[in-house]
Amino acid sequence: MKSLQSSRIVLSESALKQNISYLKSRLKPGVRLSSVIKGNAYGHGISAFIPMAEESGVDHFSVFSADEAEGVLKFRTNPDTDVMIMGMIRDIELEWAIDNGIEFYLFENERLDSALNAAKRVGKKARVHLQIETGMNRTGFGRGEWRDLFEFIRTHSQQFDLKGICTHYAGAESVANYFRIQNQDDAFRDALKVAESVFGKRPPAHASSSAAFLTFPEKQYDMVRVGIAQYGFWPSREIYMHNLKNHVMDRDHDPLRRVMTWKSEIMNTKWVNEGEFIGYGNVYMAGRRMKIATVPVGYTHGFGRNLTNTGFVLIRGERAGVSGLVNMNMMTVDITDIEGAKKGDEVVMIGRQRGDEITVASFGEMTNNLNYEILTRLPASIPRERH
Repeated sequence: MKSLQSSRIVLSESALKQNISYLKSRLKPGVRLSSVIKGNAYGHGISAFIPMAEESGVDHFSVFSADEAEGVLKFRTNPDTDVMIMGMIRDIELEWAIDNGIEFYLFENERLDSALNAAKRVGKKARVHLQIETGMNRTGFGRGEWRDLFEFIRTHSQQFDLKGICTHYAGAESVANYFRIQNQDDAFRDALKVAESVFGKRPPAHASSSAAFLTFPEKQYDMVRVGIAQYGFWPSREIYMHNLKNHVMDRDHDPLRRVMTWKSEIMNTKWVNEGEFIGYGNVYMAGRRMKIATVPVGYTHGFGRNLTNTGFVLIRGERAGVSGLVNMNMMTVDITDIEGAKKGDEVVMIGRQRGDEITVASFGEMTNNLNYEILTRLPASIPRERH
């Protein structure tokens, strides 16, 4: 008999197609969309997500590290789908990346030299993106290095295939960072002018994540790197309101649909008398005779302990409050007023059930965590399935 996990994540194919279609409708002619799938596709699971994304028209994926890039090679269905590493790749992995046609960022002279030598050894061009430091102050070549960098790439054109010049805006999710982003963009444009003077034409450029793409259409350049939005989530409430205010979307129709539903089932039910404590310690006392349901999901699955006595799940289309400590592998919820609730009933932690929905945003408000953090904390061991 095949064992089943205590919960599962269901991915909606129709929701993803809707999201990709909408996001592409916001692109200027000729601008490419890169699907960011770092963090196990933001918790959605790359093995299930990548084929779905390709079927939705995606042909370029952005990852953080070489191990994530290896996952794309394993699960992509189209051999012509491109893969770009935005972060960690060790020198010992460069030959593998070059040999497999994987694109990667160059953001320091040490990696630049290593990539040159690796390309010579492999006998193929390294497909590279030059990351420019514009004010994020994390990784990237500084202003004083730009011309020498571009000259180096031009001189070694037999070893480098320059796929793009890039940067990353610092916090486009918030209007508080508006002037910082404008200053970054000014610096980026300066770098592109230097590049044009060296190469004779401006190389392809990209800078925008989901937040910048949905806020600053003039900063699309030649590609946008879309992460959270493709999964059906606005990068922040501010971005959502900005799009409403500027009539980019219909107030009564959110064009982004949630791809993920996380669900489990009732493991058992039990009546508890008034005045008795539920679960460990004395954090929850029954204020009346209560019927509780045990759900086989706990903090080891990504449902945090800080949802103790504050979180909710959906059962039979109604909200059931978490009552007592969230344990490692289970939690208890109040089903006293949910008529007919019984063992085996579906429990939704994130997603829609009948007429109600628990979004990751509302989940986040309960825990003071960001959408991104909650999604990427969902363990890879939870099965992902397409629907």
